[in-house]
Amino acid sequence: MADPYTIGTKYWHELDDGRIQCDVCPRNCRLREGQRGLCFVRGRIGDQIVLASYGRSSGFCVDPVEKKPLNHFLPGTPVLSFGTAGCNLACRFCQNWDISKSREIDTLSGEAAPDTLAQAASKLECSSIAFTYNDPTIFLEYAVDAAQACKELGIKTIAVSAGYINAEPRAEFYSHMDAANIDLKAFTEDFYQKIAFSKLGTVLDTLKYLRHETDVWLEITTLLIPGYNDSNSELAEMCAWIAEHLGDEVPLHFSAFHPDFKMRDVPATPPATLSRARRIAIDHGLKYVYTGNVHDTDGGTTHCGGCGKPVVVRDWYVLKEYRIDGTGHCEHCGARIPGVYSGPAGTWGPKRRPVRLGTPRVRTGDHDRRNATATKE
Repeated sequence: MADPYTIGTKYWHELDDGRIQCDVCPRNCRLREGQRGLCFVRGRIGDQIVLASYGRSSGFCVDPVEKKPLNHFLPGTPVLSFGTAGCNLACRFCQNWDISKSREIDTLSGEAAPDTLAQAASKLECSSIAFTYNDPTIFLEYAVDAAQACKELGIKTIAVSAGYINAEPRAEFYSHMDAANIDLKAFTEDFYQKIAFSKLGTVLDTLKYLRHETDVWLEITTLLIPGYNDSNSELAEMCAWIAEHLGDEVPLHFSAFHPDFKMRDVPATPPATLSRARRIAIDHGLKYVYTGNVHDTDGGTTHCGGCGKPVVVRDWYVLKEYRIDGTGHCEHCGARIPGVYSGPAGTWGPKRRPVRLGTPRVRTGDHDRRNATATKE
């Protein structure tokens, strides 16, 4: 193809009426020549479905891994975060709508081949790379190639996703991931259908798949929107489902909503709502429950599931106290703290560092090649 950022894909099939159906997610967009799916970056060119954002990004930033949020995955370490454009959901409350709802390829101002990303993460001394900002489901091929390049350099991979993906591509995608934070947006089909324009059942299937059929480290985030998904009854039902189907050790994050996109008339989430939700989750037996987007030391603290003592005390993204040994055991009682640990905690702290990835051409003999660079802004 003439466009170097457009590649052919494999998850699609032809229909009897001449259309081609994209099979990456349950939206199953059925497309005629030149049409794009709801995600905008997958569309039909000729007799196939293509991805039009391969090797391009909407931006790069080095974050604390706790910002993903992941509290039990390489604590205190930096992660190189990036995304593309578009999304396969249509959430009215989207907090990253300028990226995920973009219909302009020009949003993708950064160029980064998979090996460029891996080399940049290594140069910037990041322990992991996160596919985030928009959902990596829609740029699956790009994410998989980047993950493979990262593995060669010892860089771990994180998916921040809504979990809205079909079974076959799901198996391929998560076979390359080390960790995932899945956005469980609510616990009613009505919310998913009317507010997120998707289906709850598929997300629950993804959660069960990740927990029971993979080695991917899993954490869950629910953005609490006042009056929409924050009732005691819904929270209790959700927490009971998590305890029954996923177990009591999967970390759950309750995050604060701020007015944005098409829900600017809805007030921000009060801190008391997050604390209430956390109490409900703990009352249902969940051991690792956190609050996010607010200053709440209690809601950021990890307590040992064995002795109950605090083992990680967080002030925003600063680890004020850390009592987990290098193999993930409580220093007080020796109980295992679920998660992924590698030696002592990192010291990255709350820093958020935008970076610019460049790929200037350099001449080597008779051929051009691209030389990856990573510079701090």
